Amino acid sequence: MNDKPNGERLGWTVLETTTLYSDTRFSVRRDRLRLPDGSEGIYTYPVKHGAVFILPITPAGELVLIRQYRYIVDAWLWEIPAGSTHDFDGSDYSDLVRRELWEEIGGQAEAIHPLGRTFAAPGFTTIQVFGYLALGVTLEETNHPENTEFIEIHPTPIPEALDLLRTGEHTSAIDAYFVLQQEPLLRAINSRVIRGRTFENVMTTCVMRDA
Repeated sequence: MNDKPNGERLGWTVLETTTLYSDTRFSVRRDRLRLPDGSEGIYTYPVKHGAVFILPITPAGELVLIRQYRYIVDAWLWEIPAGSTHDFDGSDYSDLVRRELWEEIGGQAEAIHPLGRTFAAPGFTTIQVFGYLALGVTLEETNHPENTEFIEIHPTPIPEALDLLRTGEHTSAIDAYFVLQQEPLLRAINSRVIRGRTFENVMTTCVMRDA
C-alpha cells in the first residue's frame, strides 16, 4: 500500500520499500521511487515516533527550563522538558506530559493545555512534535530521570527565558517554535504575575485564549 497519497497524486510512484534498521524508538526506511519526470530516485530516512514538548509554568509565573547533557552532540543544552511517545500506550498525550514532568523536573501540574503540533525536520524524518502548556507546576525536591538523563532544573522568569532564545544561548529549534509561538500568552502571564494577580487569574487568561 502506498502511504504517501499526496505524493502519488503528484506522480511520485513507490517502486520498493525496504526497512534497513528497526528498534523500539525508530526505524530507517529506504524508498525507491519513480519521480514525475520519469526518472528514479532513492529516499532514505528515519521513521520515528512522536514527541511531546512542554512549557511548564509555576504558580509564581516562571517557565521551568532544564539544562541537559546530550551525548550525541556531547554538550549541555538549554531545553524545555520533552519526551518520546515510543513507550506510551495511552490515547491522551496529557498523561504522557504529566509523566515527563514528574520524570524530568519532579513536577506536577494543575492543568494541561495542548498547543498544536509541528514537524521536527520534514526533509529528513517523519517525526511529529506535540506542544503542551502545563500550568500551576509545583516542583518536588528531586526529579526522577532515566539512567541516560543528566538534568539540571532551572525555574526561570519568562522574560529571561525569552532572552535565552534571542541571544542564542538556548539553541533548540523545536523549543523556540513553541516558546515564541506562545510568547504573547507567556508575556500576558508574566504581566499578571508581576501585578500580583492570583494564579486563578492567570488560569483565566489561558482559558480565554483557548475559547
